[in-house]
Amino acid sequence: MPKMKPNSGIKKRVKVTGTGKLMHAHGRRRTHLQQKSGSGAARREDANQPISKADAPRVKKLLGK
Repeated sequence: MPKMKPNSGIKKRVKVTGTGKLMHAHGRRRTHLQQKSGSGAARREDANQPISKADAPRVKKLLGK
């Protein structure tokens, strides 16, 4: 029987917490940081965000969990 392989793109972008939550990094932080309005916006995008409940089953399947 072949092994289940996790999706390479998802495993690089999503981390599973100890409690089983799926977390991903916020977008829009790579370029044009000077043009973004204030440092508060950039600081809010620092934190990891949980994957939405609607997307969680699909992401778990891609991770092979």
